[in-house]
Amino acid sequence: MSKPLKSKSFFDRPEGKTGLIFLVGLVALGAWLIPASIGVIMAFFATMVGKVTLFASLGLIILTALDERSRNLVSYMWKSAMRKITGIFIEMNPMAILKAYVADLKANLKKMRKQIGKLRAQMHKLKEMIVNNQRDIKTNMELASKAKRSNQEAQLILKSRKAGRLRDSNMRLEDLYKRMEVLYRVLTKMHENSAILAEDIVDQVELKEQERKAMLAGHSAMKSAMSIIKGDTDKRAMFDQALEAIADDVSGKVGEMERFMEMSEDFMSSIDLQNGIFEEKGMEMLEKWEKESTSLLLGESKQDILSQANDDSDVLDLNAPIKQAEQSNRSNQYDNFFD
Repeated sequence: MSKPLKSKSFFDRPEGKTGLIFLVGLVALGAWLIPASIGVIMAFFATMVGKVTLFASLGLIILTALDERSRNLVSYMWKSAMRKITGIFIEMNPMAILKAYVADLKANLKKMRKQIGKLRAQMHKLKEMIVNNQRDIKTNMELASKAKRSNQEAQLILKSRKAGRLRDSNMRLEDLYKRMEVLYRVLTKMHENSAILAEDIVDQVELKEQERKAMLAGHSAMKSAMSIIKGDTDKRAMFDQALEAIADDVSGKVGEMERFMEMSEDFMSSIDLQNGIFEEKGMEMLEKWEKESTSLLLGESKQDILSQANDDSDVLDLNAPIKQAEQSNRSNQYDNFFD
């Protein structure tokens, strides 16, 4: 379920968007001010102070362009400034973001358990309808056979047609049950994996929060700048980058969880068991999801679940309790993000 840590580029981050807006704004401001103030600018550069300022600025630009450490320092200062500005409007603390995701996960798990219970009740009703139809098919076929032996043509046709209609109905209901079985198996597996996910995030937050506090206690902007100048990595930045990567991974999984729950709710609301009808749109949504290649929450188990649902020998036990996250010595799925 884990994946290698992938570094986001600056412009892929929220502060990168702020930086881009500032750059565009500076360019636009320069394009407006320079032509309007060209006379004043030229007069200033004609003075001794203006010439010194011009040569000093050119020298600084050339030095920054040629020296890698200077470029890194300027880049660090720019990124830090953009991060502080972005932090005014958006939560940038990765720990706070992860805690918010834990709250979302726990709320979604409660909703998912209710949804699984509702689906299980629907499947029990549907199974009962299928069994009753099978019994009625058998009864009508027996009556048709009896009518045939008694040369009761009208009764033979009536009972045979009724058995045929029930058989057609059962084929549709059995197909619906298969789709509901897929839904049930996926929801229960998502519930299990999401519970493990929440447990892993809580463990990481508890462990890494103390590490981050210790790191921040001995950290300063000057130390980071000096590390950048020396060509060393900023340890706090790398640590936060790992936390941000976890937050991105969790964001994708929580999003998938919520989308699937919404889809399953739409699917279930399209079914009217009382009248034995269901909308094709709901079936199509589920079939489309089945054909999608990847699932962040299910991983490789997605195909196993689909195979189990289509295997007649693998009978689903609707009375089995929902599987919970097991407390074991398994490794945390996010440990390798800090390697």
